[in-house]
Amino acid sequence: MLRPLQSRFRPEDYPDLLIGLGQPDDAAVYRLSDQRAIVQTVDFFTPVVDDPYAYGAIAAANAMSDVYAMGGEVLFALNIAALPDDLPGEVVSAILRGGADKVAEAGAVIAGGHTIKDKEPKYGLCVTGIVNPAEVMAKGGARPGDLLVLTKPLGVGVVTTAIKRDLAKPEHVDQAIASMSRLNRDAARAARKLGARGGTDITGFGLLGHAWEMAYAAGARFCFWWEALPFLPGALEHGQDWVFPGGAATNEATYQRHVQFDPALEHWQRMMIFDPETSGGLLIAIAASRADALVNALKAGGDSAFIVGEVVEGSGIVVTKQAP
Repeated sequence: MLRPLQSRFRPEDYPDLLIGLGQPDDAAVYRLSDQRAIVQTVDFFTPVVDDPYAYGAIAAANAMSDVYAMGGEVLFALNIAALPDDLPGEVVSAILRGGADKVAEAGAVIAGGHTIKDKEPKYGLCVTGIVNPAEVMAKGGARPGDLLVLTKPLGVGVVTTAIKRDLAKPEHVDQAIASMSRLNRDAARAARKLGARGGTDITGFGLLGHAWEMAYAAGARFCFWWEALPFLPGALEHGQDWVFPGGAATNEATYQRHVQFDPALEHWQRMMIFDPETSGGLLIAIAASRADALVNALKAGGDSAFIVGEVVEGSGIVVTKQAP
């Protein structure tokens, strides 16, 4: 949708805009000095869970994730809310409190915001962060020989669809909310410390959609190993029962031409990695010699991390059932 604006704002006219319309990424990056750049992003969406506090926390974590995906730190955020007139005050308060608590957990602050009336609730943040330009973790930073590390399990779209259909077990709902609410801050810090230069966060386009964006930007091929991919509790069972959100079919239609699947994988298994995620983990491309150190550092800090594939010469995405 922003492509028509590219001719209006030519990159050569804005040399300090390191990442913008010319090379779309998870967030814009604007250089202030050789050691400091601003990271800017905005994101909001309709409720994915019934609990208003959890919804606010998830929406905030999701919005801040784009700053972490660039290797940055969050400084402050502005609320963005569209709310119905008849939404009870305690519900509005819970949504905003959930977002505020998550921003405070990130070590940042809510500095204001804007609210309008709408028929369906929508909430999110405009987030400002900071990063050293030399440490930006851009989508195009992957190189052949890197390994791919994923920092959260997949299957959020399937589980939240099961919630809407009253099919999800309470414990699976709790685990999905915990995953969506978890900040990607520590994953970004560990990746930055170990010199990772390629990354993105997994959200609405699913694992394969966002991975293809990385592979395309890097001019490389991403190979995923199905049996190494982590999934939320209950997700695979719901996937086998074809409990997919509409976005999974949209992602399949959009990205399947870029993906070669192992014939041994069933259709529902393929759909699991087209499944749209909400506040998913980071997908990090890191030198093979440092991948284990990244995984170990995250696990030692209480986070999850999984080596799920590799970067090779070529283009597009390959999904095999097992690692070579």
